[in-house]
Amino acid sequence: MIFSEEKYHFMFAALQEAEKALEENEVPIGAVVVKENKIIGRGYNQVERLKDATAHAEMIAITAAANHVGNWRLSECSIYVSLEPCVMCTGALLSSRIKELNFSVFDPKFGACGSIYNLAEDGKTNHKINVYSGIYAEESKKLLEEFFNKLKNQSKLKFSPPTA
Repeated sequence: MIFSEEKYHFMFAALQEAEKALEENEVPIGAVVVKENKIIGRGYNQVERLKDATAHAEMIAITAAANHVGNWRLSECSIYVSLEPCVMCTGALLSSRIKELNFSVFDPKFGACGSIYNLAEDGKTNHKINVYSGIYAEESKKLLEEFFNKLKNQSKLKFSPPTA
């Protein structure tokens, strides 16, 4: 076991959130915020459902956690996300003072915690987040592949050329 049992437990909870997104035909990304070994915020992608480009799993989980503690500062909290956060979400993690980020797989197209950028750890802001990756990477990758394969197959059906 590379990570602690607790990290696997909380990442599994994030994957369960990602599965909710998948069931709603959203990109399957889930997140949970943890304080003192207790989940205080949950979220999954709801961009399509809410027609809101900011309705990412991390944003929803951060808002839920802040409401739970009654403060925007989450400096005693960790977040578990099934995909590397984008620039927007990493900015929110930095602004909320999250102390630790754990994510499953890197995002080579939008990732801001090691793929394209490393905003969480680069030291250019007044806060730095400890970042860990690779927890349940295969499971997260499988959910993402399932979603995008289904999307690709649906678009083939919609846009297939007429036959004579």
